[in-house]
Amino acid sequence: MSQCASTHISSLHSVRFSSIFSRSRLLRHQRRWLYFGMFWLGAIATGLVAVLYARLIDVGYDTFMQVAARYPWLPLIVTPAVAALGVWMTRRWFPGSEGSGIPQVIATLHDTREFGPRLLTLRILVGKIALSFLAILGGFTIGREGPTIHVGAALMYSLRRLYPTRLLSVHRVGLEHRLALAGAAAGLSAAFNAPLAGVVFAIEELTRSFEAKTSGVIITAIIFAGVVSLGLQGNYVYFGTIVIGGKLPDLLVVAVVLVGVISGIAGGVFCWLLLNTARWMPAWLFALRKDRPVAFGAACGLFIAVIGVASGGHLFGSGYTEARAMLEGRAQLGAAYPLLKMASMVGSYLPGTPGGLFAPSLAIGAGIGNALHMVFGQMQLPMLIALGMVGYLAAVTQSPITAFVIVIEMINGHALVISLMATALVSSQVSKLFAPPLYEALAQRYLMH
Repeated sequence: MSQCASTHISSLHSVRFSSIFSRSRLLRHQRRWLYFGMFWLGAIATGLVAVLYARLIDVGYDTFMQVAARYPWLPLIVTPAVAALGVWMTRRWFPGSEGSGIPQVIATLHDTREFGPRLLTLRILVGKIALSFLAILGGFTIGREGPTIHVGAALMYSLRRLYPTRLLSVHRVGLEHRLALAGAAAGLSAAFNAPLAGVVFAIEELTRSFEAKTSGVIITAIIFAGVVSLGLQGNYVYFGTIVIGGKLPDLLVVAVVLVGVISGIAGGVFCWLLLNTARWMPAWLFALRKDRPVAFGAACGLFIAVIGVASGGHLFGSGYTEARAMLEGRAQLGAAYPLLKMASMVGSYLPGTPGGLFAPSLAIGAGIGNALHMVFGQMQLPMLIALGMVGYLAAVTQSPITAFVIVIEMINGHALVISLMATALVSSQVSKLFAPPLYEALAQRYLMH
């Protein structure tokens, strides 16, 4: 009798243990699906927002150019007014949305608990889109890539609220870090239709390291965002495919070095200007920027409008149209174009206008390559332009791997891989002689304050 009771008790314990084990395994599966579900949902939303945002920016640019073509004098009024309004709205309602947004993401990745609730909010997401659209309506020299990165990070970071509170308190820091990082990478990938660039950018620029724990979620987010982008826009190449002959020119090595040095100097000077305003600005202008930012924004807008009107409208906007026209041999832009475009770019960013640096940097680099065709007349123009694009972008970001991967994917330029890599390396090293990495230096200012 006692043996039967013992057997019965043992079977009850076994059943109870099996039930507890099954319930525990079910909970683990639920948490796992919830974890990955957040990333999948966030990546799909990021891809959708990136596509809609791109179309919104295109509408804004086309509207401005149509109005400016009909009334060439109108930018002299509209651009300063838009600049002043944008500065006021940014300071009044959307602090933290200024600039490209990449420094905010980097600062958040350094300390997600401190800066995430301040720099990656839904309010800033809305402000980033609205204010950059307003800026492009005013003809500012901005791109949509930096804002898309910021928006993607903010969107996915906000999804942490879907995670159960009791689990979030345990896994909060790691989860928030991965959500922000994956959102930023997915944003870049969807903006350029460049999935490899999204992975490399997350490793080289955002974290400056490789973590095996984050690689899976980054790639997953890029895949889902990319599928949405491809479904809505098709499998396009950002600047179109360039055609390079099978035989590379004899002076290619000389061109790589010269383009790398010139674009490195230009990009380094640009970074120095943005990081050292007190050292080159007249005292009265620096005081105006500090004490009366709205008036300073209007002054910058007037400067952009004057040189934009004088150039026939080629300096307005991100420069995508001009860069693509140069690649296709349809644009007749002079050697002064990259310098004037850089001046317009500085004027756009000094007031804190929300907007990206990538597309304008590619346009400036294209202008450098186009100008150097006068020296290397025997070389194919698209080849020089591609070298200039990767050189200037690498100089501004000081992330050579990201720069050449982005350009390769944007022009389908696999025939120039070695040349683009060498140009990016030379230009980034030259740029370091003038200034530290721009995004990291700007991120440090958020961390300090």
